[in-house]
Amino acid sequence: MTTSESSTTASSASTASIASSAPAPPEGEDVVARGRAALAEGDWSAARRWFAAELERGESAEALEGLSWAAWWLSDASTLFDARERAYRAYRAQGRTQDAGRMATWLGTDSVDFRGEIAVAQGWLARARSLLSALAPSPDLGWLYVHEAEKALYAGQADRARQLGVQAGELGRRFGIVDLEMMGAATEGLALVYRGESAEGIERLGEVAAVAWADEFTELWSAGWCYCYLLYACEQARDYDRAAQWCRKIEEWSQRRHTGFLNRTCRAHYAGVLIWRGTWDEAESELAESAAVLADLRPPLAVEAQVRMGELRRRQGRFDEAAEIFEGVADHPLAMLGLGELYLDVGDAPSARDRAEEYLRQAEADAPTPRIAGLDLLARAAVRLGDLAAATESAGELAAHAERTPNDAVRGCVAYVRGVVAAATGERDRARIAFEDAIRHYHRAHAPFEEASARIALAEELGRAGRRGDGLRHARSAARLWDGIGAVHAAKNAAVVVDELSRVRRHSALTRRESEVLRLVAAGQTSRMIATELVLSEHTVNRHISNILTKLGTASRSAAVAEGLRRGLL
Repeated sequence: MTTSESSTTASSASTASIASSAPAPPEGEDVVARGRAALAEGDWSAARRWFAAELERGESAEALEGLSWAAWWLSDASTLFDARERAYRAYRAQGRTQDAGRMATWLGTDSVDFRGEIAVAQGWLARARSLLSALAPSPDLGWLYVHEAEKALYAGQADRARQLGVQAGELGRRFGIVDLEMMGAATEGLALVYRGESAEGIERLGEVAAVAWADEFTELWSAGWCYCYLLYACEQARDYDRAAQWCRKIEEWSQRRHTGFLNRTCRAHYAGVLIWRGTWDEAESELAESAAVLADLRPPLAVEAQVRMGELRRRQGRFDEAAEIFEGVADHPLAMLGLGELYLDVGDAPSARDRAEEYLRQAEADAPTPRIAGLDLLARAAVRLGDLAAATESAGELAAHAERTPNDAVRGCVAYVRGVVAAATGERDRARIAFEDAIRHYHRAHAPFEEASARIALAEELGRAGRRGDGLRHARSAARLWDGIGAVHAAKNAAVVVDELSRVRRHSALTRRESEVLRLVAAGQTSRMIATELVLSEHTVNRHISNILTKLGTASRSAAVAEGLRRGLL
């Protein structure tokens, strides 16, 4: 017996085992049609039994392809690859080139998703292109474009991905296939987000998601694929409010259509939204379950949950755990960023800069949106290193890219970095305004961790300007925000700033004469009037007022009166 014969015999034995639990179909019944109907209904186990029963009658390319889809949904990788490869060979033997090309396309993507075998995937996709490009344009050629675009997107080749998405959509419209048309539009939308045209890209993805929600798709996997593209685009563009809204709809759709695998993949992205919004207990639960489920169903995809767990641990102040997670998935772009942020947290600015530069090197020039996070990190690391020229350059590029991504999260990021650079160059008013802008944008974006970071930066800047009362107010707000979400390390740092500002204020009690002057200021008297009443020179009164403003941490007479009332001095 040849090796091929031995393999076929083993595969047939496996198929027979699957079929043994199903009753024998009546003679003449279209079993393949029954299997396809079960797939459409989401009854994967029944579909697998029907297709296996057909294969008991004899080798059938259609039954093998159907079995491969049942196995795909059930995450039975062994049966999946065996059935797809046998279907490919059967179609080739029958001279059905287009069908063989379809199997080659899916063997390419499955090799990445189930086994992480990129080189094998490249081989299968190249084979699919050779087969399908030699034929007249077809829907299967359009689906090949979709698969190739996905690989281009993850390589940062946004222009090529967009071109492929447009071609796929055109073929979908030409042949009247909604799934292909919408998948082409979703691909183009995500590519637009990568290119920095976020508003247009996310609008397109939102339309596709609405079509999926309305059950206009024929195939569940294509609808789920579009949903995942939408969530990934929102994460890239930091459009977390939109992502949160759609996540709720996707959850309902997944439960209605029994698509647990797609549910867990999308939930890894959803957990990223939860981390941003400060609901960390829920995020941790989602990530732990997603990592476990994906490790079992789609092992290469589990990294998406793992790397986000690393970011959660970093924000919680569990630095050793975060470092271990990031280092275990060091090639992932989010791990590069996470390690960079972690290095900044512990004061290692040179290493933070190295990770930011590494991340930016792998971000292609035609995909500016992913560069935003790297430029944000690089600018702040450069300030820590005292390289203000590099910080200013990074902040400028960041602002330019962010202009094409108009949402509060990105605006907050730009304002915060602008404030950090201004503070380092001694531009106090500019720094104060930038931090105030950042607080406002982050608050609107429901980002408590980032809002607290901006409040602490503003508190320190106000303290340096002598406005310690206002600084203390922001420092206390930051401490409450961080403490409320469980950011232990950051909350401790905020407590230090609160203590420092409070200590200065405790040593800044007003003298008896300053208290008299403040009381008269509160009564609406001018410096000349106060001088007359207290029998002092106007110059002396102004000196007392200047001391009062410094001690109360305020910038004007009216603010001093308000602070005096708040502190019970009047």
